[in-house]
Amino acid sequence: MKKGQEYIGRIEEYEFPNKGIVIYKEEDSQTKVMIKGTLPGQTVRFLLTKKRSGKCEGRLIEVMEKSSFQDRIPFCEFYRECGGCTYQEISYDNQLKLKGDMVKSIMDKAVKDDYIFEGILGSPFEWGYRNKMEFSFGDEYKDGPLALGLHKKGSFYDIVTTSACRIVNDDYNAILMTVLDFFKELNIPFYHKLKHTGYLRHLVIRRAVKTGEILINIVTTGDFDNQPECRKYREDGLYDELKERILKLDLYGTVTGILHTINDSPADTVQSDRTDIIYGNEYITEKLLGLEFKISTFSFFQTNTLGAEVLYQKAREYVGETKDKVVFDLYSGTGTIAQIIAPVAKKVIGVEIVEEAVEAAKENAALNGLSNCSFIAGDVLKVIDDIEERPDLIILDPPRDGIHPKALTKIIDYGVDKMVYISCKPTSLARDLEVLQDRGYRVEKVCAVDMFPETYHVETVVLLQRKDM
Repeated sequence: MKKGQEYIGRIEEYEFPNKGIVIYKEEDSQTKVMIKGTLPGQTVRFLLTKKRSGKCEGRLIEVMEKSSFQDRIPFCEFYRECGGCTYQEISYDNQLKLKGDMVKSIMDKAVKDDYIFEGILGSPFEWGYRNKMEFSFGDEYKDGPLALGLHKKGSFYDIVTTSACRIVNDDYNAILMTVLDFFKELNIPFYHKLKHTGYLRHLVIRRAVKTGEILINIVTTGDFDNQPECRKYREDGLYDELKERILKLDLYGTVTGILHTINDSPADTVQSDRTDIIYGNEYITEKLLGLEFKISTFSFFQTNTLGAEVLYQKAREYVGETKDKVVFDLYSGTGTIAQIIAPVAKKVIGVEIVEEAVEAAKENAALNGLSNCSFIAGDVLKVIDDIEERPDLIILDPPRDGIHPKALTKIIDYGVDKMVYISCKPTSLARDLEVLQDRGYRVEKVCAVDMFPETYHVETVVLLQRKDM
């Protein structure tokens, strides 16, 4: 095989995330080629883009023969252009099978002893499940009209106006189009990432599934007065008019807050230099397994509320009896798991590096009347050395890249009888499980949970027991 040439092959293996493997045979040798965005059983034409150290990668050019998994017509009109969903051509039963098999394959290689794989639990809703979306302002093509939506597949700049997105409630689409039409009428420019000029950056919408409360945040640069198109408008008057348009919408939920965030960072992320309240509150309230949570525009909260209930119920099942036990919830985010465990534990201590998340956790614990929860802001690697209490049980829910090796060593040194590990990236989980097993822990049970229908993402919950028990 030669780099830069096109080849045809069949996807015979599949790896997380969304990587198909062609085994290309030549005379007496065979080469594995990894091709992103493919599915098992597809026959594909691809360009060989990388070949070094025995590893080959290809770029998909054309699907010549579909996979048996592709058993339905996509529901969304933007499916071909938008990069948000990758599995819409796959029925939900087949999505679950694909993800469950993928997790089991990774766990079978990582787990050294016999273990129980409990399969995969599906999301209660396949469509309209997301409680948060970050939409970007831009144009659909260079110098095209203003667009607001999601990035085109494979593009850093081009935006698809996703006016009928299927993985969110229809309220999102109505708000998106109202905001887009408003700024189109006034010819307000979007922020150009290359030139670092312009005004409009993002629209962030959060909607609580249980209460129907909606929080809207318009994110812009602080460069309003220096934009020729903006000078004829007073910024405060501009948002008063937009507020009125939004509040007149006939929505299923209720708009309880509209915010304006100024972000002058060159990075293409939503962050705040200053946030002003245009209307109502700066948070919404969501309910989860009988508890209430205040969620701000920047709070971390699982994006599938009902799916999160499935995930946390499974985690709570694995945690088991906690009476008279001290529980450490490491990488605790806004303390959701800690608060679910707290009513049946002696004490729960959460550790989270994001200070805003810790403050939200404290506020939510007080809201729920939980006095046996405490939350510490800081890096797990550094903070756990200063905690006086010793845990009886540890819950781990780290970021996608898993646990820092030095932090994992300190966690293992506690010698607790049981750990429950929640992971959003099974390959990172597999790496950490190897270390945990080498240091005396046995994997007892594994369960996958689908929090993100129509995508390749999947959560995994693992129960670990110390071997010398």
